[in-house]
Amino acid sequence: MIRKANIFAMAVLMVAAYCSPGYGQVAPPAILEVDVENWVHYVEDSSDLSKFATDPNVTTPAPSRNFSFRLGIADIVAVNGQAAKGTLILNIRNVNLTTAPNPGQAIADIVRAGVVANSFDILKSDGTPIGTIVSYGPASGSPPPGAPLSIIQGNFAIVGGTAAFLGARGQLGWLSGGARLASMTEDPANRRRNGGTRTKFVLQVIPMSVPQIVTTPNGPAVAHSGDFSLVSASKPAAAGEILSVFVTGLGPTNPGVDPGKPFPASPLAAVNSPVDVTVNGKSAEVTAAVGFPGAADGYQVNFRVPSDAAKGVATIQVSAAWIAGTPVSIAVQ
Repeated sequence: MIRKANIFAMAVLMVAAYCSPGYGQVAPPAILEVDVENWVHYVEDSSDLSKFATDPNVTTPAPSRNFSFRLGIADIVAVNGQAAKGTLILNIRNVNLTTAPNPGQAIADIVRAGVVANSFDILKSDGTPIGTIVSYGPASGSPPPGAPLSIIQGNFAIVGGTAAFLGARGQLGWLSGGARLASMTEDPANRRRNGGTRTKFVLQVIPMSVPQIVTTPNGPAVAHSGDFSLVSASKPAAAGEILSVFVTGLGPTNPGVDPGKPFPASPLAAVNSPVDVTVNGKSAEVTAAVGFPGAADGYQVNFRVPSDAAKGVATIQVSAAWIAGTPVSIAVQ
């Protein structure tokens, strides 16, 4: 909760956001494990457009020839084990590259089935849009060197994103298997009823920015919510206490503001993405996460210190849209 009497004190803390050590540096990569279900590839096996998406039943496509097209659809159901919603759309052009081709295949120095454009449109479990991650590259075959070791196949470059993932870069692949193949005459309105496969995509995301806890000359901008004095060795936090942490890089809000414009005081602009705070690696209850009034990239996050937090030095870390920022340390009594 933001109280008018404390606006000045909090504003002083927020000024430090623009002189924090490391502000503006290249963000480290984050791993997003995206679970999908009902994954179906619709094979363009008919030249009669009037038959597209008309058959309500499960179909078997005609054998796919080289250079043909497929369109894939899957439901996003979780990100990093947290329930989510959304849709994965894949545009696929078969190329059938191989080192020893049969007639109709393509000779090459690598083995790849096709070239694919992927769009991960990710929502919170309540249906609130979070952002989209877009990738492009060759499907199947070996993952690239340096990819997360859990990836079995795929060599896709992340070429951009929107909203919480604005400007993202990186790479991705998936763990196992492939989609159910269907004729493009099959009605995709029945995709969930007719069923598809399940798999996990692993995205190594290099975001344009990450959540960063503001650093003041007197330490991290983590304050007691009662009087907004900084948590310090002489005034430590207590187990079970609600603290306010001041952060940059939490992304879009609802209601939104134009890029570069300050957040309003009324109504408060709630952070659009899932926001998590951990204390010594343990999830803490987040009671509020809002754009700080008058700041263009400053946010206030209120959280409760876990009741079993050990006395001494505690590590605090904030994440938004599953992308974690740099941890800081505070004193707990």
